[in-house]
Amino acid sequence: MEAESEPYVRLATMRQLHQAVADLNTARSLADTLQSVADGIVAGLGYELGCVNLVRPDGDLVIAAFAGNAAAEALITGRVGSRASWERRLSMGEAWDELRFIPHTEGWVLLDDDVPQWHTEGPEPRFEDEWHPLDRLYAPMYASGGGRDLLGVISVDRPRNGRRPGAWGREALQMYASQAAIAISNARLRANMQRALVRLEREQQALRASEESFRQAFEYAPSGMAIAEMGGDQHGRLLRTNDALCRLLGRPASVLRRYSFADLVHPEDIGTLLRTSAEGGRAELRLSRRDGTYLWVSLRNSVVADAADGPRFLLTHVEDIEERKRHELNLAHRASHDALTGLPNSAELKARLSARICERPHTPAATAIEALDAAYGDVESSLTHGYQADGYEGEAAPGGGPFDHHVHAEAPDPERDDGTKGLAVLFCDLDGFKSINDRFGHHTGDAVLIEVARRLSTCVRDGDTVARLGGDEFVVLADGLGAADAADLAVRLRNAIIPPIRVDGRAVRVGASFGIGWAECGMSVEEVLRSADQRMYVEKRSRSKVHRRAG
Repeated sequence: MEAESEPYVRLATMRQLHQAVADLNTARSLADTLQSVADGIVAGLGYELGCVNLVRPDGDLVIAAFAGNAAAEALITGRVGSRASWERRLSMGEAWDELRFIPHTEGWVLLDDDVPQWHTEGPEPRFEDEWHPLDRLYAPMYASGGGRDLLGVISVDRPRNGRRPGAWGREALQMYASQAAIAISNARLRANMQRALVRLEREQQALRASEESFRQAFEYAPSGMAIAEMGGDQHGRLLRTNDALCRLLGRPASVLRRYSFADLVHPEDIGTLLRTSAEGGRAELRLSRRDGTYLWVSLRNSVVADAADGPRFLLTHVEDIEERKRHELNLAHRASHDALTGLPNSAELKARLSARICERPHTPAATAIEALDAAYGDVESSLTHGYQADGYEGEAAPGGGPFDHHVHAEAPDPERDDGTKGLAVLFCDLDGFKSINDRFGHHTGDAVLIEVARRLSTCVRDGDTVARLGGDEFVVLADGLGAADAADLAVRLRNAIIPPIRVDGRAVRVGASFGIGWAECGMSVEEVLRSADQRMYVEKRSRSKVHRRAG
């Protein structure tokens, strides 16, 4: 079972990694991109030192960027290591998927090769996964396009926690290396494209040669490229697309010329596209494919200008980011959901509950006469209800007024049915689960928890939340219920749990105790859950042992 804080740690790591990857795409030049890669290792991945070794045209690798230690940066930046020495390093040690780890017990033979290196002396590790100053961890970067052409190598040192990275850290480093390779390739591509554009403007006598250079860079670019009209009635219409974009969207160039990006974008992303500026604008959105599916892409715009008439057309670079988005969604899901049952975890439950309630307690709505007074009364009266004398909306009065648009959560009165509907919080604790765990083992206990989660999920409406707090405790959030509705729901949920659960040919039973609380504005999330928890224990004590028996 994961520690309670681990989802928060993973979510924080994912946010730092996402920010580091985003910074890679904001660099203006290749040099800035390389330095952003090194800085991201230190700022986003939790290492004290990060180094980027870039493959030169002659095949050797030069230290192009360094982060974490100014003295080391001044000492080894710009120095070169031979390709043979690097290939030797990338074939040694332990292969962690695409990563290569060389422990200090093997790496001592590398102290005298020609690869520039910098390290400090340190004590022997005290435990198995402690990081040693002579440990080496490399993340190769390969050029995009499906090949295995080495673009460079990221080397990291001295994790801040003092330990060798686990599976989570390795996955983050490997994903970062993949995104860094794309950013470096794109930076090179943008540099080539910018040089081509400069030649188009300043070298009219070499126009044909410049146009050919541009055509080749456009047609054979590994990422999608498009030229679109700028201004006029046909603004945004695609004039030209390369083969990579055609393959990406599953449409031939002749068909794409009938569309603009506004015709292809997902309806939910049209606002993002419209907000993207022409010059240097960048957006991440979904474009439709021929088969009706949508693909996540990153768009980057540049303006190709006519010296006489001003901006003439847009050059748009389209990068496939589907895999990265899938990783991000997967990481976000793992950070907010229980690993065993797949239900929202405690953090996600509290976030959803917090979004529904506010800090101000609910007050009864104003009477019809009070509403008329607020609308047509004097200035002082209207100000108390959130309007100023000049007709502009002001700050609402504490507790909300007639013009407070927040839908406050309130609790129905259990003594009388006045039609009030509220957000019910049903706290569930399984009866007899511990004896199953003790008698049959954790494997059976986990199977029971998974089945209980399934049964609870099938008994609620779309839009309701079933979450696992931990152990054998679950919480159900159901909005729009009266007191009788919530009691009926608790009965249905309990009856769904009671039937025997078969695990490995054996039938076991658990019972369930429910406490019904209500989320009200003015209460904290902790107070809401504590109220439901206390009512569950009252209900558990009031039921006879016969009804709580499980086996």
